[in-house]
Amino acid sequence: MKKKTAIILALLLTACLFFSGCSDPHPSGESARIKVVTSFYPVYIAALNLVDGVDGVELQNLTQPTTGCLHDYQLTPQDLIAMEGADVLAINGAGMEDFLSKVLESYPSVTLITASDGIELLEEEHDHEGHDHEAEDHDHGEEGNPHVWVSITNYMQYVQNIADGLSRADPQNEAIYQINAQKYKAKLSDLKTKMHGAIDPLPNRGIVTFHEAFGYFAEEFGLHVEAVIEREPGTDPTVQELTETIDKVEESGCRALFAEPQYEPRLAQTISAETGAKVYTLDPCVSGAYEKDAYLKAMEENLNQLVEALGQ
Repeated sequence: MKKKTAIILALLLTACLFFSGCSDPHPSGESARIKVVTSFYPVYIAALNLVDGVDGVELQNLTQPTTGCLHDYQLTPQDLIAMEGADVLAINGAGMEDFLSKVLESYPSVTLITASDGIELLEEEHDHEGHDHEAEDHDHGEEGNPHVWVSITNYMQYVQNIADGLSRADPQNEAIYQINAQKYKAKLSDLKTKMHGAIDPLPNRGIVTFHEAFGYFAEEFGLHVEAVIEREPGTDPTVQELTETIDKVEESGCRALFAEPQYEPRLAQTISAETGAKVYTLDPCVSGAYEKDAYLKAMEENLNQLVEALGQ
């Protein structure tokens, strides 16, 4: 009996360690004096670069979405546990984290950092019947398209906003946060220059995207989004909408359809079969490895995909 009890306790301990590791991709130890929680992946990656070398900071990502953005995200008990003891909460803003509005009322002392502050927002696209799914279903209201981080220029502002917020919350380490921000922004600026050098001369400019995450990206690099396959991520278009998308692709002569790695490419493949346009991949950087260069690597791969797709 003692042997069986020991085995059970060992299994329970292993399970606890496994699940705590899954919920906290970047734990800090017992010496943490400030706990920073981020709302989702692109905010976390920015913060990961900014807290590098700062002693006593525990950085934890709140949500663990299994697909793309936070549309329809429901907080889990593990998310609420992550909020306990938080000193700082960094979010995207622009309506992306509406699910947090009531939760924040329970944490009045938490310092809130909104990464999208000061970024000019694009209007949400409307569907075929003139309804704005984002505003209607997710209550983004007047805020507009929240996918600001997909533009490298916007992401540089994003990084600076988070650095400024961390500096206010933890003034004794302001110099490190600001130095880290300048270093990371320099890498982003170099990548932006490289991407312009490769994308600007491409002969084709039209793309069809999986959903509306790439409006800012297209604007930054002079691309034209001919059609969007899913106005509402995770919701298949109607037969009429799919037919209209196929018609748009054929009329535009667009030869490139871009699926996203977070979703099955089934619909893009259906349109490809009807139009002859080839399916490629663009990553909106909403999931991936929890490492400092993750955003840079994703954008490098996006560059490779665009050069291959639009250079023919």
